[in-house]
Amino acid sequence: MGKGKSFFVKKRKGNKKIVNKKRKKSSKEVEIVNKKAIFNRYKNKQKIEEELVKKKQIEEKFRKANTQYSESEEEEDTYNQLVSCFVNPSKSKHVVDSESSDSTESDVSDNDIQSLNGEVNDKDDSKETEDLEEDETSEIMMMADTDMEIETDVADDPFTKHYQYELSDELLVSLSSNSPTIENVTKVWPVLGNLIITIPKPVKTAAAKIKPKISILEEKMYAPEGSVPNHINNVDFNKLCIKSQIHGNIVSANKTNLIKKDMDLTDIFTPLQKELFSVMNNYQDLYYPERSFSNADEIRYTYCLHVVNHMLKTRIKILHHNSKIARKSDMSDEYRDQGLVRPKVLIMVPFKDAAYRVVKTLIEILVPKESGQVVNKNRFEEDFTGGELLMPTKNPKPEDYELLFSGNTEDTFRLGMTLTKKTLKLYTDFYSSDILIASPLGLRMIVGAEGEEDRDYDFLASIEILIMDQADVFLMQNWDHLLHVLDHFHLQPKKTHDTDYSRVRSWAVNGWSKYYRQTLIFSSVSLPEIKSIINRKCQNYAGKVLSANPVEIGSIQQVVLQVPQLFHRFNATSPMAAVESRFEYFVKEILPKQRDTLMSHTLIYVPSYFDFVRLRNYFKKEDISFVQICEYSKDGKIARARDMFFHTEAHFLLYSERVHFFRRFRIKGIRHIIFYQPSTYPHFYSEMCNLMQESNQNKYGGSECNMTVTTLHCKYDAVRVSAALGAARLARLAASDKAVHMFVTGD
Repeated sequence: MGKGKSFFVKKRKGNKKIVNKKRKKSSKEVEIVNKKAIFNRYKNKQKIEEELVKKKQIEEKFRKANTQYSESEEEEDTYNQLVSCFVNPSKSKHVVDSESSDSTESDVSDNDIQSLNGEVNDKDDSKETEDLEEDETSEIMMMADTDMEIETDVADDPFTKHYQYELSDELLVSLSSNSPTIENVTKVWPVLGNLIITIPKPVKTAAAKIKPKISILEEKMYAPEGSVPNHINNVDFNKLCIKSQIHGNIVSANKTNLIKKDMDLTDIFTPLQKELFSVMNNYQDLYYPERSFSNADEIRYTYCLHVVNHMLKTRIKILHHNSKIARKSDMSDEYRDQGLVRPKVLIMVPFKDAAYRVVKTLIEILVPKESGQVVNKNRFEEDFTGGELLMPTKNPKPEDYELLFSGNTEDTFRLGMTLTKKTLKLYTDFYSSDILIASPLGLRMIVGAEGEEDRDYDFLASIEILIMDQADVFLMQNWDHLLHVLDHFHLQPKKTHDTDYSRVRSWAVNGWSKYYRQTLIFSSVSLPEIKSIINRKCQNYAGKVLSANPVEIGSIQQVVLQVPQLFHRFNATSPMAAVESRFEYFVKEILPKQRDTLMSHTLIYVPSYFDFVRLRNYFKKEDISFVQICEYSKDGKIARARDMFFHTEAHFLLYSERVHFFRRFRIKGIRHIIFYQPSTYPHFYSEMCNLMQESNQNKYGGSECNMTVTTLHCKYDAVRVSAALGAARLARLAASDKAVHMFVTGD
């Protein structure tokens, strides 16, 4: 019998000889073998059964309570989790002889064998997943056995104050109205400058004086009103309610992130980071339109720290409640700590390189070097690196172009991440993810359009923090994609997605999630399109903070040519009416003069693609001599258009702003420029004007005396004009009754 069994074992192991009966077991086999060892440890069978029943009840309660939160974790046998509670972690490996292995094999179920085979087939992530499960199980059981206090339960924690309570009826009425009751506060901070702080206020009614009671002795608590953020002077992690788990990583990660900044060794945050985190940690919306290549790393690090801190607090609170639920049979509103779906944070960036930098920053803060694990890291490195644009060396691109388009510039991507105690798992399913990083186009392809079958937007239902970095680039890509995605936030999910509704927060069930979402927007220029998002799409009950600093020096100061620059003002009653008014003014006032033979070599710079198409159709209809270059033009047609324009074979060149943004052509032969609308980026104005230098001209195409720059604008273009002229010149221009103003370089 012994020989037969020995032969069977050899057969199943692929005819490999057993060198030593006391061989090392795999982690799964050790856990199975431990079952028998544990049973042999106890002599009284009755006592064992009682312990098993008790532990199974606890485990079953925990499993039900943790349905939503544990979706992304690798499934582990409930019985094995129970047994692990009895085993000393320091003695996880045992040597078992052939007799004990005989009895152990009879206890192995089909599920155990299948899971064991699965582990053998996927060796790359098995160890990481097992460590993850051990950390989760040990931490939860520790909470169940010791009624530990959780840091996030501190009453002064902004996280608790913002998400713990429901909105009062008076504040809800104010938020849902078209003209909510607000309080405006103006502050001046050293780095952020002028801050406009808008805080929603509840409507005043007679019923508001009477506070409802949920019992005779207890009054119902409501969410507090928003408050003005306090400027951080001395950084104290405990006072800022930053999780102790990442205290040791904050300084080192920031030093690594800002290695080029020569940060003082005594500093924890830079002055800009202190002020940004003051607003973020107060859970208010923020619009900061002064992002640059010099402060981009500081901004990225600050919001990544805020995201990690937020997710750690969310995770600890859920685990703490799970441990309490495992010991109780009733469910109270105290344990409502989740949303309708799991994803809590969405970070939108324009390119893969930007997403790569965000993930690397998250890793530095959460699991630096050897202290943690990053699952699927190699796959991430392959997908989000490479693909760099080749920059020309003969005629180099401007410096800002090379900085913006460094790294992988693909704009179609999306990535889900799950955050645990010691692990950051990449490429997780959206509904099992805590953090989502995507481009507007990547999300637009999932959200789809009405009528499409394979569309999904339920994962946007419970987003608590929305971050849009480099929002100005979204405008250059396709603004409609962003607006379409924002319209699908916080809608009622079509499917349940295994949600435990007994754990869903009351305000999420009521459809008030949009009032709790914090939105952080960063851009390099101040634009009405971006500001309209913070005003119309963001309804945070805690309020919003807008940085609004006047432009001291406009880009007109960077124009090196002595050329007359005319600014034509036309009247418009609304932003929509401005589109029609601009076209009529151009056709009637500007175009007839520019069609003269002396005004050849005229480039028409058009920021909006819709305006570009309209002008192109009009020029074709009127049989006007022109060529065109836009973002959809092929290289061959672009080269032909540039050649015809330079050699006076075409009177006009229609040139879109988006093609200049993505290609940055140096158009030669320009004698006259018409800015159909002020440029989106201020430096584009001076950049286009400086292309009129003598070195770029066709000496047979005109004279230096016949060169002009013309800009059309209305009152709704004030922000763009201010960036070009400066605040002082704009004030004089707006106060004047004249419709045409001329500026000359050096004026």
